[in-house]
Amino acid sequence: MRVLTVPNWSFGRDRDLLALFGDLLSGWDGLTVHYLRSDVDHNRTVSAFSGPADRVFERLERLAEAAFERIDLNRHIGVHPRVGALDVCPFLRLGTEPYPLQLKIEAFAAGFAEKFGVPVFLYEQSERGRHPADLPTLRQGGFGGMLLKGRIEPDFGPDHAHPRLGVTIMGERPWLLAFNLNFWGDDVSAAKTVAKEIRNRRNEGEPMFEHVRALGFFLTSREMVQVSLNVTRPELTSLDPLIERVTAMAGRYGLQFAETELIGVIRASDALRATRLKIDPAQIVNDEP
Repeated sequence: MRVLTVPNWSFGRDRDLLALFGDLLSGWDGLTVHYLRSDVDHNRTVSAFSGPADRVFERLERLAEAAFERIDLNRHIGVHPRVGALDVCPFLRLGTEPYPLQLKIEAFAAGFAEKFGVPVFLYEQSERGRHPADLPTLRQGGFGGMLLKGRIEPDFGPDHAHPRLGVTIMGERPWLLAFNLNFWGDDVSAAKTVAKEIRNRRNEGEPMFEHVRALGFFLTSREMVQVSLNVTRPELTSLDPLIERVTAMAGRYGLQFAETELIGVIRASDALRATRLKIDPAQIVNDEP
């Protein structure tokens, strides 16, 4: 069974660690690297790779070994919300071959928590009815909030956040599309207003925004502002019209469009409907057998 994983790591300014990640992911038979990029403002690295399930899990553990030696969330500064050094780690099936992915994820999560002393919360399709299943709720309060809670109730591992590495959220989830719309200037209040308007329209049930999450950020290193979007049901969302609509909304607040950024991967079927996104061919994943 081929599996795709898209681990999000809480480092974005350590070039040596990024290079080490590249070395650890290269040269493995059957393993395909779709994306590996750091962002200094988010202070975050997103990786995406696929292959036979056992190899994917093995490489993920090796990446964690390398990252956990160098990450300390107590000294982490970045605009992106996070609760862990390996902040969130989704898994997706490629193809229709029967495979006990849920059992494999649980076995990996249990071993991961024991080896690194990092609590693991299962999310999305892997969550077992013990706590909320969605990422925004699980990540409320951030790393500092996890420390302040004292006792927590993860699915695996200690009942308290690791003092340096926090907690990890992992599990099987449906396909999701993550991308950014960047605008010239430093008016972050306008970007945040656009993101809030998107969330309000979603909560009001407007169809275009029904499956859209949004946040606004200032990108100091690029002197830009950003509206960051997650589309949780891309197959039910009109992607090109969504991009046009958000860009027009931003224009009403005086924001001048600069560029798009696709984060991670996109299904081939969704790429056909997202022609306004800048997509590297390696980011396109065929989820068919």
